[in-house]
Amino acid sequence: MSADYDHLQQAAKDHLWMHFTRHDSYRDADVPLMVRGEGAYLFDAKGKKYLDGLAGLFVSQLGHGRTDLAEAGAAQAKELAFMPLWSYAHPSAIELAEKVASYAPGDLNRVFFTSGGGEAVETAWKLAKNYFKLTGKPMKHKVISRAIAYHGTTQGALSITGLPLLKQQFEPLVPSTFRVPNTNIYRADESTGGFLDGSDPEAFGRWAADQIAIAIENEGPDTVAAVFLEPVQNAGGCFPPPPGYFQRVREICDQYDVLLVSDEVICAFGRLGHMFGAERYGYQPDIITCAKGITSGYAPLGAMIASERLMEPFLADGAMFAHGYTFGGHPVSTAVALANLKAFEEEKVLENVRDNEATFRATLERLKDLPIVGDVRGDGYFYGIELVKDKTTKESFTDEECERLLYGFVSKQLYAEGLYCRADDRGDPVVQLAPPLICGPEHFDEMEQILRVVLDKASSLL
Repeated sequence: MSADYDHLQQAAKDHLWMHFTRHDSYRDADVPLMVRGEGAYLFDAKGKKYLDGLAGLFVSQLGHGRTDLAEAGAAQAKELAFMPLWSYAHPSAIELAEKVASYAPGDLNRVFFTSGGGEAVETAWKLAKNYFKLTGKPMKHKVISRAIAYHGTTQGALSITGLPLLKQQFEPLVPSTFRVPNTNIYRADESTGGFLDGSDPEAFGRWAADQIAIAIENEGPDTVAAVFLEPVQNAGGCFPPPPGYFQRVREICDQYDVLLVSDEVICAFGRLGHMFGAERYGYQPDIITCAKGITSGYAPLGAMIASERLMEPFLADGAMFAHGYTFGGHPVSTAVALANLKAFEEEKVLENVRDNEATFRATLERLKDLPIVGDVRGDGYFYGIELVKDKTTKESFTDEECERLLYGFVSKQLYAEGLYCRADDRGDPVVQLAPPLICGPEHFDEMEQILRVVLDKASSLL
């Protein structure tokens, strides 16, 4: 193994351009090299075992090493390895579209397949603009999204993203996107300028939703096409919606004839204990974007799910949505997705999340006795732990302190202790946890124990 390992390390450093990676980190260190997965665990090239506390990247809903999903893909590849959905169809795409539509809320019956989540977001924005042009409102093209929100890396999706440091090196981007406050109730006083302190979640939710109406009025209702919102916002560390938030947003979108896009690339397919986050929080979107968990990562696939109303103009004689992707709805990927969703139903995966989410929350909240842990927030199997310098004042860290603490110690030490998760400073510093949906209390305890050891040591560094 040593010679092969050494070759792979050198080849990785010489040829592999990793995503969102500081390559100088590996100038004098090995690149982490994962070679196998089994259930909720990963194994590196040296045989060390890690608890996958992030489901790969919010992807591996059913865990690793599932031969049924791998075999579903292989069987499809033997029968029909590839066929585009450009004026043609194949059975697994049709069957999957029918299955996904059966899960989607309301009349979201039209499923447009993509290769992944960013493409699904890109598709939703293009559809919104095209729809309004076809229905006599050609000026409606602008998009509203939330501060610190991440929606993808393509030029359009990156424009919708609310993270300036991710965007500035690629500007100019697609114009006409605008930001409103997110639903970080832990820092409600900062968001509202001291007007609300977060003690009344419903009032804060109403305030946050009303900022969308203000933004629409400021831009002109005749120019705004869509609002893009995640059910639980990921970047910044898992911001669930306050009570009534999405119901108020729905009212606002109806009032101004603006499409509500529920970006569920992370939240769909069980992450919150339901097939879609919109179902959990009781709102009806016009579009859902999804990816990741639709195949549990065994093949790449995404989708945009649209209402019948949005499809209607494209059913007219000669009409066409002039948009598509070569690998969108790939036969192998859609076959894997069908097997994945079959397993969801047979193994009661959603029920497992709902049965265990309170235990997961309670286990993580034990960490609040540590001086560095300011907040634990999230829903389902999707949590963020915000780290603070002072719990009383909620004072956060400077950029230099965050670099030293989060990346210089916490991230590396969690990995060294056998927990794969995410330390993130897009917004305030957090540790994110989103384990496979097959996990139970024994996995939660293991996560908490490793986090406790590492965060306790981190506290002593302050």
